[in-house]
Amino acid sequence: MWGLQIPQIIRHTPSQSHLCCTSRVYSRLPVTFASLNPSTNPSKDIKSNNNQLIQSLCKGGNLKQAIHLLCFEPNPTQQTFEHLIYSCAQQNSLSDGLDIHRHLTNRGFDQDPFLATKLINMYYELGSIDRARKVFDETLERTIYVWNALFRALAMVGRGEELLDLYAQMNCTGVPSDRFTYTYVLKACVVSELSVCPLRKGKEIHAHILRHGYEANIHVMTTLLDVYAKFGSVSYANSVFCAMPTKNFVSWSAMIACFTKNDMPMKALELFQLMMLEACDSVPNSVTMVSVLQACGGLAALEQGKLIHGYILRRGLDSILPVLSALITMYGRCGEISMGQRVFDSMKNRDVVSWNSLISIYGMHGFGKKAIQIFENMIHQGISPSYITFITVLGACSHAGLVEEGKILFESMLSKYRIHPGMEHYACVVDLLGRANRLDEAIKLIEDMRFEPGPTVWGSLLGSCRIHCNVELAERASSMLFELEPKNAGNYVLLADIYAEAKMWGEAKSVMKLLEARGLQKLPGCSWIEVKRKVYSFVSVDEHNPQIEEVQALVVKLSTEMKEQGYVPQTNVVLYDLDEEEKERIVLGHSEKLAVAFGLINTAKGETIRIRKNLRLCEDCHAVTKFISKFANREILVRDVNRFHHFRDGICSCGDYW
Repeated sequence: MWGLQIPQIIRHTPSQSHLCCTSRVYSRLPVTFASLNPSTNPSKDIKSNNNQLIQSLCKGGNLKQAIHLLCFEPNPTQQTFEHLIYSCAQQNSLSDGLDIHRHLTNRGFDQDPFLATKLINMYYELGSIDRARKVFDETLERTIYVWNALFRALAMVGRGEELLDLYAQMNCTGVPSDRFTYTYVLKACVVSELSVCPLRKGKEIHAHILRHGYEANIHVMTTLLDVYAKFGSVSYANSVFCAMPTKNFVSWSAMIACFTKNDMPMKALELFQLMMLEACDSVPNSVTMVSVLQACGGLAALEQGKLIHGYILRRGLDSILPVLSALITMYGRCGEISMGQRVFDSMKNRDVVSWNSLISIYGMHGFGKKAIQIFENMIHQGISPSYITFITVLGACSHAGLVEEGKILFESMLSKYRIHPGMEHYACVVDLLGRANRLDEAIKLIEDMRFEPGPTVWGSLLGSCRIHCNVELAERASSMLFELEPKNAGNYVLLADIYAEAKMWGEAKSVMKLLEARGLQKLPGCSWIEVKRKVYSFVSVDEHNPQIEEVQALVVKLSTEMKEQGYVPQTNVVLYDLDEEEKERIVLGHSEKLAVAFGLINTAKGETIRIRKNLRLCEDCHAVTKFISKFANREILVRDVNRFHHFRDGICSCGDYW
């Protein structure tokens, strides 16, 4: 370490002027950064070791000194520039990055594809995507690494259309894709709005993958699975998953999440159980557990959820915030608010998602004032509300009929918290006003929106028209919905419901004919119930359950007994102009009645019955469940598509307001 031990000798050695600058840099460095031979000429050794020194400076975080020394290095190497570029990205310094880029160009490295790749990555990391694109455009020799670097950058910033256009150009040049190319191109289908159908584009890329022999690559196929899941193509996603020769925990988790997000919680739990049995080397991680907890909540499968909670504790995943937030939501969706509150109270750290979860479980159970109180506590503790926070708290106000409180919260979004209301917030307020039969205010809010109202907004209005049988507004809302989402069968059924309630049988029949003409089908009602840690499903015409005859007989028996107590079947929910006896037979076969009867047969006396329904609870099922809760002395929890209903002693927690 001769040069570092005796810096004054270097300082006085005759040399070029830049050597003095170099020696000062040396004198500030730890001795481990350079090794000079005292028997040779110091000036020559310093020159030959400048590249190594610049690289060492970069590794040590001394970027400014490295750039200063670069000015005096006549022959910087490719590796030196690589270290400098990486150091600029690490230190988040765009100005230094531009300086290095100029040096690189002046030294004749501007057409080096390796360094072009590094520059593109650097500009992306520094948030300068247009400069990354400029580097790409100016690079004449574009290897697959150069293409992939830009593809990655464009995918990460949501410029999917641009990425796909470039991918088409790459294919024309004959550069073969690799697994990274397919991963980025597939992500482009889901990260931004495309002028072409993104699902169709995904299928085209799927064909490319098959033609070029990447169908066995687990990373590519898992990304492809995610694309199909994003657009609701569960059958395609499942086909990709089943065809994968090898699967890891990421691919298993992706398919479980696909089922969960596409309202197939039963399939998600079945696949998770299969994963635990078959995939010995695929240990579920926190992402898997979040999806599984969501599936448990989707089925109101409390016992399954408790088992998963135990697994989370054993695996040490109980310190991960997304898992704990999912646990809170799961308990709330299973009707156990106290357990959800207990999980929240035990958390050492809480983020806004945790607070949102707690607000949502009180809101879905109709405890709107409690939800607002939690919201205020969150603000008091210094947690800023998010976009989602206002969706949950406005939804809580809607379920509880807290109109004025909801309006105040909605107005505070921009004035107090600088959050611009989005489509979901307007939908919540329209629902809030509509349920309270303030439909004139609801339609005025829609007309005054700063952007075009979407399906969620018009859907909220149509749902309110269903509650109050407002045919005129229902026709206006449905005409917009038929245009915005022509393939949503639920909108046609809801309008037909309104016509049927108004005894406008001809119009109801016409809407159902339109539904059939467009090749759509009404979503069949389905209810789930968990008994002894096993989940059972029921549909209106269910012949597969081995106890179905016993269940149907109990429903008829209960109906007869209830009639003696004053129950009158509400057959107006039947959309067809049939005689009353036939209508009564139809409503007795509704899936939630079958699920309740099954629960009475197969659970112990006094045990709470928990049911999940995929549609809105109809008026007749609501009335029947109130009767059963009183005469069978049972607490019955039913969660429909809108909210929770606690039936006890003939009274529902919703106050007949749903």
